[in-house]
Amino acid sequence: MIKRRVHVAAAAIFSDDGNEVLLARRPSTVDQGGLWEFPGGKLAPYETGFEALRRELHEELGISIERAQPLIRVHHEYSDKHILLDVWQVHGFSGEPYGREGQAVRWVKLGELFNYPFPAANLPILRAVMLPTEYLITAEEEDDGAFLDKLQRALVEDGVRLVQLRAKSLDEAAYLARAEQALQLCREHGARLLLNAEPEMLAHIDADGVHLTSERLMTLERRPIAEGKWLSASTHDEGQLARAGRIGCDFVTLSPLRTTPSHPDAAPLGWHDFQQLVEPAAMPVFALGGMTRHDANHARAVGAQGIASIRDFWR
Repeated sequence: MIKRRVHVAAAAIFSDDGNEVLLARRPSTVDQGGLWEFPGGKLAPYETGFEALRRELHEELGISIERAQPLIRVHHEYSDKHILLDVWQVHGFSGEPYGREGQAVRWVKLGELFNYPFPAANLPILRAVMLPTEYLITAEEEDDGAFLDKLQRALVEDGVRLVQLRAKSLDEAAYLARAEQALQLCREHGARLLLNAEPEMLAHIDADGVHLTSERLMTLERRPIAEGKWLSASTHDEGQLARAGRIGCDFVTLSPLRTTPSHPDAAPLGWHDFQQLVEPAAMPVFALGGMTRHDANHARAVGAQGIASIRDFWR
C-alpha cells in the first residue's frame, strides 16, 4: 500500500516571557480528536511552510505572525499516511489568539507540557520546545575555581541554560565533586546540567541527565536512564543518529560541521551534508564543530535546534 503524504505547517507560539506556549485541542470529530497539538494545518498547493503557517494561524487563531523561525521538521509514519510536520517557533505576533473555529486553546507552561495528551508525531516537537538554542560543553579545567568562574560567566552574562559537564582528565571522585558544584550553580540560574559520564553516575548526583559519547551510544540497545531525565548523545553519521533515535535519546549533537583544532583529521560535514542527516532525524539536533553564535540562525535554517560549543561559550 502506498501511503498518502501529508505536509503540515505547525507553530510553537511562545508568550512574551518565553515561559508558556499556546496549544489547541483537536475537535472530537476529526482523526485523533480530543488530543492537544501545536496550531497549524495542511499546506495548500504551491504554498511554502511559512506561507501556510501565516494563513492557518490567521484562520484558526485570528493572529498575524510578526517574527518566526524554523524549529524542527518531523517525519512520522502512521498506518495510513506519512506526515511531515514543518514546525516554526513564533515569538512575535499581533492580535489576541482565540479558537476561531470553536476549538479550545490554552497557554501552557513549558514544564507542564508532558501532562497533556498529544499525537505521537508531536513528541520531538515537545522536546524541541523545551530546549534552548545553545548547548555549552565545558572545557577541561584543572582548577575548580577557574571552572566555576567560567561557568558562572556563561550562565549569567551569556544566558546559557543547557550545560554538558565534560571533564575527561578527572577521576570519578573529582568529577563527582565538580559535578556537585556545577549542579548547584546551574540550579541557581535555572539551567540544566547533563553529565558526560556513565549513566550510573546519576545514582550519585541528581543532575538533569546524561550525555553519551558516540562509543558508549553504539553499545546500547535501550535507553539507559529514566524517562524523567534528559538523554543526549554525540553523533557523527547516519548510523549513530539512527541508534540515538532507537534507544530514545531526547536530543543529540552532530559533528564536526567544520574542521576544529581538537579534531583536525576529522572530515567536516559542511552545511549541506549536515542538513541531509538532520532531516530524517527523530529528535532535536545541535550543530557542533567550530560553531559560534554567528552560526545560530544558519543552523536553525537547515534544521538544527541550535548550536553546541566549547570555545564560544567557555571564555
